[in-house]
Amino acid sequence: MYRTETKQIRIGDRMIGGGNPVAIQSMTNTRTEDIAGTIQQIHRLEKAGCEIIRCAVPTMEAARALSSIKQEISIPLVADIHFDYRLALAAMENGADKIRINPGNIGDADRVRQVVEAAKEKKIPIRVGVNSGSLEKKYLEAYRQVTAKGLAESAMEKVRLIEEMGYDQLVVSIKSSDVKMCVEAHRQIAQVCPYPLHVGITEAGTLQAGSIKSAIGLGLILDQGIGDTIRVSLTGDPVEEIRAAKLILKTLGLRKGGVEVVACPTCGRTQIDLIRLANQVEEMVDGMELDIKVAVMGCVVNGPGEAREADIGIAGGRGEGLLIRKGQVVRKVREEELLAVLKEELEHWNE
Repeated sequence: MYRTETKQIRIGDRMIGGGNPVAIQSMTNTRTEDIAGTIQQIHRLEKAGCEIIRCAVPTMEAARALSSIKQEISIPLVADIHFDYRLALAAMENGADKIRINPGNIGDADRVRQVVEAAKEKKIPIRVGVNSGSLEKKYLEAYRQVTAKGLAESAMEKVRLIEEMGYDQLVVSIKSSDVKMCVEAHRQIAQVCPYPLHVGITEAGTLQAGSIKSAIGLGLILDQGIGDTIRVSLTGDPVEEIRAAKLILKTLGLRKGGVEVVACPTCGRTQIDLIRLANQVEEMVDGMELDIKVAVMGCVVNGPGEAREADIGIAGGRGEGLLIRKGQVVRKVREEELLAVLKEELEHWNE
């Protein structure tokens, strides 16, 4: 089921599915019981571009904390629940905009039904699904190991369970740390699932390794028209998850806005500290709403040509540099002025 064909689901004030833009999610890594610390982290995530935030709810204190957290943030809040159905009920009472449960570990059918009935009464969507680490024994025995087919079938079993209880405000997720398996599982479930899909490569790893795995996996899935909301799961500051997700979506043409920085890889002709300069430019443009491409080149010989497809660029040489606009040299400046000149040009870009 492709993005344009899935059911629309409301999460707080945001709609996903049915052709709506792919939404970027993250998850706090603070203790949810630490209300001030959690709010502070969510504010940082909001500023970075996070559109839906999920908080772990392992205790009743964490469930009650959601009420205070919700009052101080501006994006939908999802409660992540495992094992205890009472935590799901408490999270909804305290303002959660969506709950994430695995019906397989929440208890018997009666407990699942209580959660579903509460969600139905409050019109709160439920995210259901599985990951490769929690696949039920019967699917492991049937296929002798974790497989894409087993993941898809397990997820749809949970969907049907909740549908039979009379509720269809669902978001579905199937995750694996195995990129190829995850891609295939999404291909299979997209053919039979009418609900929005939350997409991610679980336990992807540290910033570098996790970003690469997620870019490959999410790129392959999203490029098939599959996926309505994504999380890049990284071991580290969750703000980095947002930066990676935005870049993945922009690279695929699924999101506009924000400055794209391209830079040459350096070579023997490079006569400036291009790595430092490129990093400074990326930091400088972070958060700018301009929908333009900026090129950072280390050679005044080929810089103008290489930057031709960029809206604006700078190219450095020994002691001097060039400001380039649409492939044409605008002026020559001293090397130490390159960053300041670029900043001034960006600040006046739309004038």
